[in-house]
Amino acid sequence: MPANIIVFMTDDHAQWALPCYGNSEINAANLDYLASTGVVMANAFTPTPVCSPARASFWTGLYPSQHGVHDYLAEHEADIGSHNWIARKPNLGQLLQASGYKTAMCGKWHCGRGEGPIEGFDFWYSAWRQTPKYHLPTAKYSDQGKVIEKTGFDTQIITDAALSFLRQPKEQAFFLFIGFSTTHGPWLRRAERLVSRYRGSSFKDIPAEKFYPFGIPGDSPKAPSDPKEVAAQYYASVGQIDEMVGRVLDELDALGQREDTLLIYTSDHGLNLGQHQVWGKGNATRPLNMLEESIRVPLIINYPSCTKKATKQEAVNHTDLFMTLLDYADALPDDAIYPGETYKPLLEGQNQAWRDVHIGEYGPVRMIRSKTHKLIVREPLGPNLFFDLEQDPRETTNLYNEKTSQDNIFKLSERLSAFFNRFEDAEYSGLRNPLPKHNHAHAWDNGSEKGN
Repeated sequence: MPANIIVFMTDDHAQWALPCYGNSEINAANLDYLASTGVVMANAFTPTPVCSPARASFWTGLYPSQHGVHDYLAEHEADIGSHNWIARKPNLGQLLQASGYKTAMCGKWHCGRGEGPIEGFDFWYSAWRQTPKYHLPTAKYSDQGKVIEKTGFDTQIITDAALSFLRQPKEQAFFLFIGFSTTHGPWLRRAERLVSRYRGSSFKDIPAEKFYPFGIPGDSPKAPSDPKEVAAQYYASVGQIDEMVGRVLDELDALGQREDTLLIYTSDHGLNLGQHQVWGKGNATRPLNMLEESIRVPLIINYPSCTKKATKQEAVNHTDLFMTLLDYADALPDDAIYPGETYKPLLEGQNQAWRDVHIGEYGPVRMIRSKTHKLIVREPLGPNLFFDLEQDPRETTNLYNEKTSQDNIFKLSERLSAFFNRFEDAEYSGLRNPLPKHNHAHAWDNGSEKGN
């Protein structure tokens, strides 16, 4: 039988905020266990550093300029949230369901029509946001399309739903998606017993830096009055998630399904929690940014019967994860529209040739990143950026206009253009003007001529 699959996808959980990626103060025993007995992808990236399009890329295996979602969706607004923005493309749930899987979605969807249920899922329990506010003590959830109100931490409520799915009798392999938003701001009202552990911490993994020199602050979140309290709340958020991962692991053990279950832990995108004096992700600045903290995500893969402990250096993103999951399900598509590649051979210790760049986009902003350099192109007015990541890993010096950079810029520009010539649908491209309304911000319209 193909592998059972569980994907944990958190919200705004930056790669730097886990012990297995070098954080020295966060306590995450269950995620540490998965990392120490599984595969850690050291260079995992998001295709786009903002919620809805990143999730749409995971679900469809496509880039935003193929699926058409380019910014976060204000789902509480009827004209935006009333329809499923990715309905025209087969989602991962549909493809797995067609291959005989029993499928479940628990938690954050954020691709429109959040009350569900969405096609492709036998079990649906979503954190349905009828308000733009996160982390209210009482919130609405959708249980198979029936809206209910629950009080308590969303991690607990969503995990309860996930465990109820796991306990259902099944004669086939299953796919379970668990989407937590606990690490998303505002960073307050987390479990006090966890927050108190971090008050007084040095937070030395968040470097003190000058403000990002190539833009201005975005709409939100603003720099907090007490950054260390915010950091304590954020670190506690990771702890809350870690405890829920532990509950799922315990349930798999009790059901005798741990050895046959492929576990994935990742995030939609990264986050700056004061790095570069930026608070947020790609839309935390104007113009939009592609900072390392915004684009890097954790990616831990644990499948006891097939993988061994390893750290892999290949640059991968959500579209590759989409293909890898389908490969483990014996349902790998051969359609040429998919930009991702399966890395199942890498996970199982085989030699596999792999590309040497990562490509990202956010509306009219496009980026290509090699091991040594990063090129950011902002259409149509710029400013464009070029960084030497070996000499300037904190991205402080723009070399775009330097004569010595032009050869590298030309080569990377050619590769960036070739990628979108192949993997772009003109109807859904991020370079359309205007792009459809996703929210009130129209972030790509603000500050495109600012910065230097």
